[in-house]
Amino acid sequence: MDINISTLLMTLVNFFILVLILKRFFWSKIQAIIEERQNYVDEQLIKADEDSEKARMYLLENQKILQSAKDEGKKITEKKKVKANKIYQEIIDNANEEAKSLIERAKTDIQREKEKAEYEVKKQAIDLAVELSIKALEESIDDDKHRKLISDFITKVGM
Repeated sequence: MDINISTLLMTLVNFFILVLILKRFFWSKIQAIIEERQNYVDEQLIKADEDSEKARMYLLENQKILQSAKDEGKKITEKKKVKANKIYQEIIDNANEEAKSLIERAKTDIQREKEKAEYEVKKQAIDLAVELSIKALEESIDDDKHRKLISDFITKVGM
């Protein structure tokens, strides 16, 4: 490898002249472009951070709204459940009252029928007693006949 010093020296001089020309005429423009690009990148990073923060805030807000909706749904469900239980209890109470009323009416009807039957039995007993008395008075009664009439009376009354 043969290195020529004069070529090397001329290359270095040319390089420094080129750097001086670039520095004199283009360096400020290149610096401005680089600075502009750096500012753009910084702005985009700041905007990305702001957007990320907004997204986080929206997420938190949406979570609060969702939780609020869930709570409201639970409240509505509980209110409806309480109302349904109240209506259910009213229906049960009404049914119990109606059943008691029916039972009372049935007891009253049974009592009336019982009284009517007792009245009929008494009436028949009286009629039979009157009939027996009439027969007893119509005939002269001896002891055997008397026993037979009483036996017939008991048979007819059903005692």
